[in-house]
Amino acid sequence: MAIYHHFSNREALLDSVTNQQFATFLSYIEKRPIRGSPETQLISAMEAYIDYAFDRPRIFDYVFAQRRPGAHRYPDDFRARRSPTLNPIADVVRAAMQTGQVKKNDVWEVALELWALTHGYVALYRAGRFNLSEKEFRALVRRALRRLILGIKA
Repeated sequence: MAIYHHFSNREALLDSVTNQQFATFLSYIEKRPIRGSPETQLISAMEAYIDYAFDRPRIFDYVFAQRRPGAHRYPDDFRARRSPTLNPIADVVRAAMQTGQVKKNDVWEVALELWALTHGYVALYRAGRFNLSEKEFRALVRRALRRLILGIKA
């Protein structure tokens, strides 16, 4: 019960943990320098997502795969840049569109597609739907991301 001296209720505690975990996930992205071609940058950011999911599976499930109050919702929260974890992806997509490397499109939809593709693969892997080593799984996701990125290249 001592924890409730610091938090008003269970939801406040979980919100605090979630916010800390978003910061932790952001540090995973920041550990992988975002430079090089847009393809390299985007794949690197998505690999950071996979790293986080594999390093912290139960926290990952709560933060990214469970319905929870106060979670950022598409489109309003994302377009208002309230998602510190998707903002870097959107920034790479936006820059690639501005330089003509990627077809002009809705920045947030493209960023969401990249995240959703990666998240879907991770969710299926965590559910035991792949008979692949972690290395083979990561290579599969990279190939899928490359195909998606190829489709949006200018």
